[in-house]
Amino acid sequence: MAMMSLSLTNLRQSVPSPWSSIRSLPSNFPSQLPFTSAVGGGRPLVSSRTQTLRLRCLSALTPELKTTLDKVVTSEKVVLFMKGTKDFPQCGFSNNVVQILKSLNAPFETINILENELLRQGLKEYSSWPTFPQLYIDGEFFGGCDIVIEAYQSGELQELLERALLS
Repeated sequence: MAMMSLSLTNLRQSVPSPWSSIRSLPSNFPSQLPFTSAVGGGRPLVSSRTQTLRLRCLSALTPELKTTLDKVVTSEKVVLFMKGTKDFPQCGFSNNVVQILKSLNAPFETINILENELLRQGLKEYSSWPTFPQLYIDGEFFGGCDIVIEAYQSGELQELLERALLS
């Protein structure tokens, strides 16, 4: 359990705010960037007299964040990344998954993705899943709310949890 606390503390403290780099932009940075078309070879969709600035989208999933997430999802048998906490869900979908896990008496840890925007964006890349909550069982991504509900109704979730908790 201490490993989980340490990992979560590191996760919350080591991931910088995505806004820190924006605050340090040079004063001559354009306030409005022209939209460009990927199909049109990067030509501006809106004509502009200013030079088109091409920005490369940076990945929120840094190697350090990936390593930390690998440790977090394997540190407990059941980990739920959600909006809020198991005691105070801040989203109906997150609440549904929490209630299902509680009804199955499954011990689980939660991580509140609302505490860090970079964590939230990085998790979307980590799991290749665009929404929250995200449930991990035995170190593997299981799914979001709809998948959890379907697996719960079919009995598959209970079987999977029982196997994971016994291993």
